[in-house]
Amino acid sequence: MAQVINPISAAEPITYKLWQNGAPTSNGIAKGLEQSDSTGWITFVSEPEITVYPADRPSGTALLLCPGGGYFGLSSLYEGSALAQPLNEIGVTLAVLKYRMPNRHHEVPREDALRALEILNDKASELKIDPEKIGIGGASAGGHLAATVISHPGKIAPAFQVLFYPVITMSEEFTHSGSRNLLLGDKPSENLIEYFSNELYVSSETPPTFIAVSQNDPAVPLRNSTDYFRALVANNVQVSFHVYPTGGHGWLCNPDFTYLNQALTELTNWLVSFGR
Repeated sequence: MAQVINPISAAEPITYKLWQNGAPTSNGIAKGLEQSDSTGWITFVSEPEITVYPADRPSGTALLLCPGGGYFGLSSLYEGSALAQPLNEIGVTLAVLKYRMPNRHHEVPREDALRALEILNDKASELKIDPEKIGIGGASAGGHLAATVISHPGKIAPAFQVLFYPVITMSEEFTHSGSRNLLLGDKPSENLIEYFSNELYVSSETPPTFIAVSQNDPAVPLRNSTDYFRALVANNVQVSFHVYPTGGHGWLCNPDFTYLNQALTELTNWLVSFGR
């Protein structure tokens, strides 16, 4: 069995609210409905924030991580805070994004992610991170959010991206239908589908990318990652692509995942080589 991951950071975590005066776009979810359980599953987020897990000996690299959950909720432990320990050990500061669910308001998750990047940039000095070494990552629908920010950046363009079994496209042929429905609605326009199909926006400006998936993923078709990988290679983007034969979906930091230690080693080795 893989090693159990300890979610506790080397330093005390710091939480920053994203919108002090209210978010620019509402997702239609009333305040006070947020729920969470012992597994780290969070729903009905109305007050988005980032929780930062500073490295004890920071290298300057930071990763903003977007947990998955099909754009319905957030797997904030296994696909969030549990990654703090292995990243902190190599000097990487982790920031876990608690973003609002779109509730068919497609602008909302991207707004939260862009604001989180701005906060990390503004707080770089006190967090001992290098503004030029802030990346974004995510798992499943969180991977779609991360890739969307890469495709359509704001004021702060991430320096790298880390994707675990990501939803990449909104093309009906091989998207994750639940994520698409909750992000874009039942009958999205062709323009909206194209805008959120991230494989169409890869260019030579796309930053270095790490992708890890399982071959037998029953939830998100592998073609999401393979098409994205082909687009990255075609545009000469540095990419590290890892496919595990088993594991299914949702395995990040799950101690029952057979290849967990291998996946974390490959991730941390890549981040060390990138960060220095």
